[in-house]
Amino acid sequence: MGVDANLEVDVDVDVLSDVISSLRSGRPFANREDRAGTWRIPFAPFAGAGFHIVLNGSCRLLTDDAPPRALDTGDVVLTPHGTQHTLEGAGHTDEVTSLLCGAYRLDRTRSHPLLTTLPEVIHLRAQFGRHPALRSAVSLLGDELRTPRQGTVSALSTLLDLLLVYMLRAWLDDESGSGTPGWSAALADPVVGAALNAMHKDPARAWTVEDLGKEAAMSRAAFARRFTGLVGQPPLAYLTWWRLSVAARLLKNGDTPLDSVARSVGYGSRYAFANAFKRAHGIAPGRYRLRHGGDRQPTRWDPESGMTG
Repeated sequence: MGVDANLEVDVDVDVLSDVISSLRSGRPFANREDRAGTWRIPFAPFAGAGFHIVLNGSCRLLTDDAPPRALDTGDVVLTPHGTQHTLEGAGHTDEVTSLLCGAYRLDRTRSHPLLTTLPEVIHLRAQFGRHPALRSAVSLLGDELRTPRQGTVSALSTLLDLLLVYMLRAWLDDESGSGTPGWSAALADPVVGAALNAMHKDPARAWTVEDLGKEAAMSRAAFARRFTGLVGQPPLAYLTWWRLSVAARLLKNGDTPLDSVARSVGYGSRYAFANAFKRAHGIAPGRYRLRHGGDRQPTRWDPESGMTG
């Protein structure tokens, strides 16, 4: 049976994909570090998210405000706020520790609320049966680094993109079972999650709280209480925030006319859009495009001095 080369897979817009798209700026960077004996690698604070994978061996992660964390083979660490930290040898002088260390550049000018809820350090331990997608990505990364072949550069770039998704998924999965209100609970909640996905799928729609409640099969008042309790802000306040965040991304990444940008995020006129955008961003949309549209992205990452161009 043949395969249609034009086959399209119908996948609904989801909040996590939108969050990552809105945060990411430029391509990820990573390099392999093989260390033995007594060693330390300091990582300066930077405007991005750092990550480390222990491919082999063990080490310790040191931060200013927490006890040392022991890292073993297969462990994954994400520092979503670019926190200053240090990796050092665990004291086994005859052991070679192999690490994959890298970073994602993030646009923090209007960070999604989900990012602010992430802890300074996310430590995902290599436990059998947990987070199989993350474990598979780590295994594939290790294979590509151990035996580079034709296509390895492209494969590593794709796998690093997947790694960020799987790290955030793993954290959300772990947190959703804790019973603590917040974005992990909001995305896992069938009512609030459905409303969030609806807003992200069609931000231009003239949503009302009643409409969103219907999407979740709840009354207006009950839905508003539930949404606000988990997300931390009322439904329409979040909708406005998301619309103007999408608009900012469109202004940065293209030359779409302002009228079209306004309509794509639910504003009937460029004047209403311009006023709302200026209230949110402190600058008119046209000037925002001039200021940010040509932003130059970093091409490498120096762990001791942060991300550079």
